[in-house]
Amino acid sequence: VVSTAEYGVVSTQSTGVRYGAALALGISCAGTGMKEALNILEPMINDPVNYVRQGALLASAMVLVQQNDHTCPKLKHFKELFTKTISDKHEDIMVKFGAVLAQGIINAGGRNCTISMRTQYGHTNVPSIVGLLVFTHTWFWFPLAHFLCLSFQPTYLIGLNKDLKMPKMKFRSCARPSTYAYPPLLEPPKEKEKEKVSTAILSTTAKKQAKSKATAMEVDPPAEEKKEAKEEEKKKQEEEKKEEEKKKEVEKKKDEAKFELLTNPARVIVEQRNVM
Repeated sequence: VVSTAEYGVVSTQSTGVRYGAALALGISCAGTGMKEALNILEPMINDPVNYVRQGALLASAMVLVQQNDHTCPKLKHFKELFTKTISDKHEDIMVKFGAVLAQGIINAGGRNCTISMRTQYGHTNVPSIVGLLVFTHTWFWFPLAHFLCLSFQPTYLIGLNKDLKMPKMKFRSCARPSTYAYPPLLEPPKEKEKEKVSTAILSTTAKKQAKSKATAMEVDPPAEEKKEAKEEEKKKQEEEKKEEEKKKEVEKKKDEAKFELLTNPARVIVEQRNVM
């Protein structure tokens, strides 16, 4: 599928084929975090045609469903790309709409759902297929985007006893907790500190002050030097924070357990089932 989509993207000048190839790639590789698929979709986000860019954003979000920084290092880059596209005032509305949908697809079901056309037992899921089919026609009528919800499937593991009641128990996951952990939430934009503007002093008032005070006055440093000093302090603080975060990450990796105990019911993604 990847090679076919790559051929459709690279070899044709038809914008419709490029859009269809992007969505086909996203649906077929949904929830896998496949690097080859992301490498094809990433340059398509800069396509000159607006709805092709929209399709590339939607497809990349499908591929990145339930992925984290451990399983897919490119997740952070794509999330920043989505937020940048949404906040860009000069971006086309159609592309913004695709970025908003992509942001929702990544966080589908509180990050507890994946996109799949099969049931947990491997059978074909007809409602999911119909939902994805109708969703691909969102370009014609945007409310059809809601049909994508039919393809969302919760990823869970629930233990029941003979009376079909849910007892208190724990499941053992033979993988490190960070391997299948929740992807990080979006951080709200930090507010910029408002710099105080120095008040203007008239020449007449300065002369009056000089006459009234016979002693030598202490001269304040110019405003430019103050700004430079503040910027240097901010840079030092940011560098210190980054170093502390790196040290914490290294310490966490060293002290991290080789397995994890999950309480019943538990969030267990598709890839994690093999290590339960």
